[in-house]
Amino acid sequence: MRTLIILALLAVLVMAATCYESHESMESHEYLNPFINRRRANDFIQADTRLEAITQERIRERTKAPQERQREICEDYYPCELYAFRHGYPAAYRHYFGRRRTK
Repeated sequence: MRTLIILALLAVLVMAATCYESHESMESHEYLNPFINRRRANDFIQADTRLEAITQERIRERTKAPQERQREICEDYYPCELYAFRHGYPAAYRHYFGRRRTK
């Protein structure tokens, strides 16, 4: 019985030591209100720069270099991609798509 009381007191002491809430954690203004409103959250980003960046990205997607287009075509065709691993993408594109065969 004495051992049980000692273990219970020890458990209470450990719990009190580990679960103590210091006032230092309450000094932060985020403790009471951790969320900020949307307007204040977006103050540091200007809307115009975001729209301009999106527009620039769309322009870059539309105007790709010919080599990039050829590489994407070659990547979509598995035998061409295997050939490209060994000989490079320009050679693989020429090998599979360079000569257009018509009947």
